Amino acid sequence: MGNRSDAALVISSLLLSVAIVAGSWLMGSALDSAASELSEEIAEVASVLKSGGTQAAAAPSPPRRRGRPDPTEKYEVATAGSPSRGPSNAKIEIVEFSDFQCPFCKRVQPTLDRVIEDYGDDVRVVFKHFPLSIHPEAVKAHAATEAAHKQGKFWEMHDRVFSNPRAVSEEIFVGYATAEGLDVERFKKDLTSSEVRKRVQDDVGQAGSLGVTGTPGFFINGRFLSGAQPYESFKRVIDEELARQG
Repeated sequence: MGNRSDAALVISSLLLSVAIVAGSWLMGSALDSAASELSEEIAEVASVLKSGGTQAAAAPSPPRRRGRPDPTEKYEVATAGSPSRGPSNAKIEIVEFSDFQCPFCKRVQPTLDRVIEDYGDDVRVVFKHFPLSIHPEAVKAHAATEAAHKQGKFWEMHDRVFSNPRAVSEEIFVGYATAEGLDVERFKKDLTSSEVRKRVQDDVGQAGSLGVTGTPGFFINGRFLSGAQPYESFKRVIDEELARQG
């Protein structure tokens, strides 16, 4: 009886050892795969964090990543009807694909403000809705800003939403609309209208057709710039485009 118990114990130990080794191998493979997929994202974020808030020389254009727009090419981006700041005949058009619940989108806003301040009427900034699937509540915020856009108050609502990106209730949006002097009843109807919903969906579809997969994503005179890049990165592309125009 004792021999049988000892044999069973040995077999159980062997099986447990095999299971541990196999599990470790599978986990290691999964981690390696995940690391490979994330390495480019980590490198990009690290680059932004390293240079953000400094006066260092502008970083070179990022290499093209699979499935993303080529930063060495120029793309046609439809902007008719989209909210914009700056003259329509500005020499530089910056199209921003943004998500109101993306922390990097909020972070880059002061950079865009600085660009507008420094370049004045030479720059026009156009906003495009791109709520990511990982931020399902963001769709409500985009609808609120588009509803405000129908009354000429997009940028005012834009700034209020970015001031508290997690506050996405209808009650809060109506409060913003009231504070901005909007027709509240019209705003409430537009907030849930099919027209506003289609406007947001069309921008998302356009982002997909251009190959934009994350936010924020920018097209500066059609040239792609990915992420919350520092001011110097915007300046480099803008100055190149101005130089080409003489």
